[in-house]
Amino acid sequence: MKISLLEPIGVSKALIEELSAGLKAQGHEFCYYDTKTTDPKELIARSKGSQIVMIANNPYPAEVVEAADSLKMLDVAFTGIDHIGLDAVKRKGVMVCNAANYSNQTVAELVIGLTIGLMRKMVAADAATRAGGPAAGLMGTEISGRTVGIIGTGRIGLMTARLFKAFGAKLIGYSRSVSKEALELGLEYVSLEQLMEQSDIVSLHVPNNAATKGMIHADLIARMKKTALFINCARGPIVDNAALAKALEEGKIAGAGIDVYDMEPPIPADYPLLHAPNTILTPHVAFSSEESMIRRAKIVFQNLYAYLEGKPENVCEL
Repeated sequence: MKISLLEPIGVSKALIEELSAGLKAQGHEFCYYDTKTTDPKELIARSKGSQIVMIANNPYPAEVVEAADSLKMLDVAFTGIDHIGLDAVKRKGVMVCNAANYSNQTVAELVIGLTIGLMRKMVAADAATRAGGPAAGLMGTEISGRTVGIIGTGRIGLMTARLFKAFGAKLIGYSRSVSKEALELGLEYVSLEQLMEQSDIVSLHVPNNAATKGMIHADLIARMKKTALFINCARGPIVDNAALAKALEEGKIAGAGIDVYDMEPPIPADYPLLHAPNTILTPHVAFSSEESMIRRAKIVFQNLYAYLEGKPENVCEL
């Protein structure tokens, strides 16, 4: 069987060699490309003859799926799968497996980092210090005692909730299903409208799909407190980001920490959030740490071995 890893996955070539050694020992052909590409023609060429294709978070569009005649399984070194041509995948009956849970800690820690950065005015404090300025106007606030609204209480949402609880926050949540672990943490489930109205900090943790696209719209943003913060380390299209930027510009909410956008970075110069006040923006790095990249690599290679043994793991519902 031919197995092709189409792009780097954030770990050393030595680790790739170590993890793929068993595939070669079983007589499979393993191809590794150490450069990224988003060119469909190049992706088609790299996928040619492969029964299993491994990708990370770069697009694998429908035209590539359709052209990959031998494709049986897509092994995605990422949690989300919205960057794949899913309609084509369904038509062809291709199995999709992901790297579930590899980035839970890493994403949750960035949520906390963005929150503290905003609450302690770190960007302004850094600028003032470098300019030789005083500390006037830089008094911050604490997480302790604040109400944190967790939208989506899956694994990443739960990890984020645990960290906020450690800081002394009150937890409320909204999710399509109730998590026993969330209840044990003391999280109270409320409606989405109530969450937006009551939270001092809102943190988003749902996937991007037909049901969630545009989920956080202007009317919901308008329900937020003027003192509230909005943190998005999930997916950009879940939010009406133009409405979010407008709320920030008009002082309707206090600040935002954003890692994801309506497109993958680099972000166009006229994108509204780039010019909104009281924001900390990062270029879709929430999932990325040395530790998470190693976990991810081990998970996606385990996916391969499990599939080849006829016992697939981390199979995504399409």
